[in-house]
Amino acid sequence: MFPSEDDFTTSLMAIVDDVARVAREVGSAQIAELRLLAAAGRLAEAQTAQRNARVQVHDMALRSIAGEVGGVMRVTDRTVQRRIGEARTLIEGLPATVKAWEQGRIVRGHAITIVETGTSLPAEMWAEFEQLAISRCERDTPNRVRGQLEILALRMHPRSFAERHEEAAAGRCVRIVPGQNGMSDVVATVPTVIAEGIHDRLTQQARAIIDTRDERIAVRGGAGVAFGEAAATRTGDEEGNDDDSAAIIATDQRSIDQVRADVFADLLLAGTPALDDTRDTTAGPLGAIRARVQVLIPAATLTGEDDGPCDLTGRSPIDPATARTLAGGSGMWERLFHDPTTGVTVSTDSYRVPSGMRRFLQARDQHCRFPGCRVAAIRCEVDHTHDHALGGRTELSNLAHLCQRHHSMKQFTAWRVRQLKGGVLEWTSPLGRTYREDVPTPAVAFTPAAPPPPPPGATEPAPF
Repeated sequence: MFPSEDDFTTSLMAIVDDVARVAREVGSAQIAELRLLAAAGRLAEAQTAQRNARVQVHDMALRSIAGEVGGVMRVTDRTVQRRIGEARTLIEGLPATVKAWEQGRIVRGHAITIVETGTSLPAEMWAEFEQLAISRCERDTPNRVRGQLEILALRMHPRSFAERHEEAAAGRCVRIVPGQNGMSDVVATVPTVIAEGIHDRLTQQARAIIDTRDERIAVRGGAGVAFGEAAATRTGDEEGNDDDSAAIIATDQRSIDQVRADVFADLLLAGTPALDDTRDTTAGPLGAIRARVQVLIPAATLTGEDDGPCDLTGRSPIDPATARTLAGGSGMWERLFHDPTTGVTVSTDSYRVPSGMRRFLQARDQHCRFPGCRVAAIRCEVDHTHDHALGGRTELSNLAHLCQRHHSMKQFTAWRVRQLKGGVLEWTSPLGRTYREDVPTPAVAFTPAAPPPPPPGATEPAPF
């Protein structure tokens, strides 16, 4: 017997309330554990300080205490010693973050993000950084806010991001991490924009293979199997007939991750797609598919007046030189202003979203606008907040990017959304809980220019 709608709602509400209560209790316990671990670290320091001990002696005392604590936590002393260091960094170095966590303004994921992004700065700048970071964490989820905090830390750092990126790029490499059952991980450490482009191109090619399976079975016209299709069945220059190739495609049940890995291997081993039968009417030849990345570039960085980091939307910061190169090579580059006098389309009578409006929305939204989602806007669908079929207009105040997953949730579940002023989305869950999804932090900020220094020998004006 199925529960009634009221029983279902009551049961779900009880579960959600219990999850919220347990989350608060877990948070309190995690903070208490951090304080105890930090106290253990201070105890080791105090013990050796009394003896005017050398560094090695201090480390031995810390190891001993870590072993004692690890015995009751059932983890290794190495793990405890590492966690003691992390606890002291957070408890002693970032007290405002701990306080905000205790007050429920942020959660553990926020605290970890603040530590991982802020500790790259000199210690004397941590207090200033965490105050700014906390205010941003209060408005967004940890995965969403990470990119903002990375850029904030990079811009606050006394050394320019361009200089630090150049040093880091010198460490690019490819390495193999042996795995189990005859598998290994091929790990390439490359600039972020290159990594994003590699993954995007592989995704597009894999999606083309998967989406055109039925069509390619029906229109087989050439010998051989499709690029990326069951490559392990081929040896040398051997080619199968059309029936065999169609049978291979028809029985191909690989996931997109598996196809991505096979395409990756084929491209590296063969250089270019040797066999490609995807149709022009669908995705186009695989070899012609090129990577796409979405980058937000402050105007001052674009003109060379600033050397700060740029935002690879949905991922992490990239260096300004790469961003300028991408901007210069893009055929779609244009300035966007949210001002009717500039000619930016703000509304249209048609259902289709004009390209200029779409690009403005990409710059505004940056990513999927469901709470917590970071799928880049270029991989999302432009959704009419108020359904166009029910009278919703195609205008900026009624449009927002949603990824396929959350677009479907809006259509086929009891989740509801309305758009407030300024592009803010207010989501309402099936239980009636509301979540505000603010417009992402603008990629461009205007600050007053510093007054020019007085010429040599000039006297300062007397104060009033």
